[in-house]
Amino acid sequence: MGSFRKEQVKEIALGLKQSGVRFLWSLRKPPPKDKLENPSYYKSDDLQEILPNGFLEKTKKVGLVCGWAPQKAVLAHKSVGAFVSHCGWNSILESLWFGVPIVTWPMYAEQQLNAFQLVKDLGLAVGLKLDYRIIKGEVVVADEIARAIKCVMESDNEVRKRVKEKSEKSRLAVMDGGSSYAAFGGLIDNISRNKAHKKNSTL
Repeated sequence: MGSFRKEQVKEIALGLKQSGVRFLWSLRKPPPKDKLENPSYYKSDDLQEILPNGFLEKTKKVGLVCGWAPQKAVLAHKSVGAFVSHCGWNSILESLWFGVPIVTWPMYAEQQLNAFQLVKDLGLAVGLKLDYRIIKGEVVVADEIARAIKCVMESDNEVRKRVKEKSEKSRLAVMDGGSSYAAFGGLIDNISRNKAHKKNSTL
């Protein structure tokens, strides 16, 4: 379900070009209509057909379009300034851990709730779309995409500052004495006590 139709792909390409930023774009094929299948990826020749005329040539010094990218390794790289995300929970956690601000583009299920919370409640993301309806064929235009990307990439962006603070706090939480460290230790102690209690009750 996490793929775009041809019309949307072209708008993303135009938006990236308009934004003027360097980019890595992981792009996959949509499944055949009304079918659920594993994702597949475009071959080089196919990309020429789906992207705007001359896009790859005009952006070859600033961008890369690929089929698959190791998300965690990409987010960990110091040159990555932002992440356009569907707002699945794992993606959010990885992005916050590495201090990379998100542009929200939720597609279905709980992703819209996650995106709303990030943008409106926590101020940890820039909203591109919070109520996107992929099943209704909605197309987000290039101007909106470029606006959100430019906004998140501003060095003095308040979202960027908040995400950096959250990244630092999340790392402290898993260190000895941190809140997550203590909670996990409490869980292990609780499981151990329950096991001991069950063992004693069966004797």
